[in-house]
Amino acid sequence: MLDRIAGFFRLIGRTIARWFSLFAAWAFWPLLAAHGWYQRRTWMIRIPIIAFAALLVILYAYFFWQTQVWSNFNPSFVNQYRLSERKVPAGQELPVAGGVAAPAAKTCQRSAIVDVAADLTDFNVNQNAWISSMLLYRLGFFGIAWDHTPFLDNKASFQRGVNQAARRTSAELVDTLGRVRGTSGINNDLQNARGNLQFDEYSWYFGLNPFGPKTPTPSYYRSAIGSLRKFNTDLASCNAVFDGRADNLVQFIDRIANDLGGTSDMLAERSENHNRGWFDTRADDRFWFAYGQLYAYYAILSAAQSDFSQVVAERNLGAIWSGTTRQFQAALRIQPAIISNGREDGWIMPSHLATMGFYILRVRSNLVEMRSVLDR
Repeated sequence: MLDRIAGFFRLIGRTIARWFSLFAAWAFWPLLAAHGWYQRRTWMIRIPIIAFAALLVILYAYFFWQTQVWSNFNPSFVNQYRLSERKVPAGQELPVAGGVAAPAAKTCQRSAIVDVAADLTDFNVNQNAWISSMLLYRLGFFGIAWDHTPFLDNKASFQRGVNQAARRTSAELVDTLGRVRGTSGINNDLQNARGNLQFDEYSWYFGLNPFGPKTPTPSYYRSAIGSLRKFNTDLASCNAVFDGRADNLVQFIDRIANDLGGTSDMLAERSENHNRGWFDTRADDRFWFAYGQLYAYYAILSAAQSDFSQVVAERNLGAIWSGTTRQFQAALRIQPAIISNGREDGWIMPSHLATMGFYILRVRSNLVEMRSVLDR
């Protein structure tokens, strides 16, 4: 039995070495072929070539650094908001401290959901570079899209997962949470934030379809951050609306549950039909997209518990909400160095997609139960 296992790993090693040698021959033959031509050229030709090669080295070094260093990545970042210390739901007037004269202007509670959505977007485009619209990411790896390779695409997938949650939240803020349904208009700041967050995730300064110069994706997302923060400033001044009704919370939870259900189906399809273990080059994209969604929704739902604290207390949702939080925390502890998409009954290569899908379904089932309690 041990000989068979050792033989299996030797076969894997030989296969990897063979494919690596083939790749090296394919990747470097143009340089070897041009070596003789380059040596016969004058310095007037050599200097521009050297400058171009140096520029490529610098760009790829920067690209590699940005894809590998995740600045301020912290699955527990929601703790910095100290949400448990908030005693007033979002949008409601803050009480004046005892013995202190009433201020000239009223102040209301900011929305933690809006703060989190703005900070998640800031994390994506200001604290980190937005990978999906970088020039070298769009050019791909020798013409192959980075998403189709096992290299340098995990951060981009994670960022798109976070952005998916921010997009969904911005839509709900516009349609239900940031207005009194039927009796007030749409808030312009929230509308602008939603429109900017829906912008294409892959735009660089120039594009082919349509042909011509473009505004890059991060610029739109930075505008969305400003709009979200302006809404919260107006809300704190009691000049905006946050409608913290139970039916709005039901709809918000329902939309998040549906979003996670779609991600669960995506993971299941990849796990069932492409289970090639460590050699599935798309498994890491699916895993880190799902992880990014959970990373964002963990913070957003923690914020929702604070913004809807009155509803949570009235419907006695504290216990089930805490259970949902623990499921998020357990899922976010899964951070494998290499994503494997093995068979679910396999004994050598793990199935990280199946594991992540399990936790997503656990979270979703808690959200469905929460919704049913609110519907009673």
